[in-house]
Amino acid sequence: MATFVLVPGAWLGSWAWEDTARALNERGHAALPVTLTGLGERSDVATPEVGLDTHIDDITAFVMEQDLRDVTLVAHSYAAVPVTGAAGRLGPRLERVVYLDSAPFSEGTRLLDVMPEDVVDQLCEQVAEHGGGWRLPLPPFGLLGAFSSIEGLDEDQRDLLRTRATPQPFRTFEQRLTSPAEFGPDVDRVVVACNDAKALLDAALPTLAFLNQSPWRHFHLPTGHWPMLSRPVELADTLDEVVSSVR
Repeated sequence: MATFVLVPGAWLGSWAWEDTARALNERGHAALPVTLTGLGERSDVATPEVGLDTHIDDITAFVMEQDLRDVTLVAHSYAAVPVTGAAGRLGPRLERVVYLDSAPFSEGTRLLDVMPEDVVDQLCEQVAEHGGGWRLPLPPFGLLGAFSSIEGLDEDQRDLLRTRATPQPFRTFEQRLTSPAEFGPDVDRVVVACNDAKALLDAALPTLAFLNQSPWRHFHLPTGHWPMLSRPVELADTLDEVVSSVR
């Protein structure tokens, strides 16, 4: 049995993991979805001060307060940034880190740095026009698809995302990572690449070259950027394979 701490990406709360968590629990694992400050059912505590450091603290506190051990920490999308920060604080409690259609961030990097400049400009406009200058509502699917593939989402799943998504405190995108993880030699390092991440890995970009080398392991899930919605059971199967396979 593995202990999964499931950290959702931008605009999402623990609700996004419900089907995947259920499938993991049915396989005998402990699946523990997290809701970060200012999102999901915690949207009432959103403030302009909520930033990347807040979410790093959230993840760290979640593991520490529940005294979790041998943790498999799963980071979807935006969550790669705070997970990279939190993983460095967890020490021997961390058994494995899984980047789901995402990748670890280096010191001094922020999420906006990995987006095209024109997309960043459009997101800033969304914040200014619809978010009171500090929140980013879920962008229209046309814009969202420019940096996060919505492939695989049927109309019901798009409606679910549109209805349940909550505005993201924009400081979480703007703040730079100051405490990246230094993984111990025994920490298993995994990328579950959906089509977005697989395309980047296949392109052999110099900045991601380390992910194509040992000790990193790869698994492919053929769907768009939101696999917990588009293929939740298949995602659980993949995560089960991650923890069951021999390094």
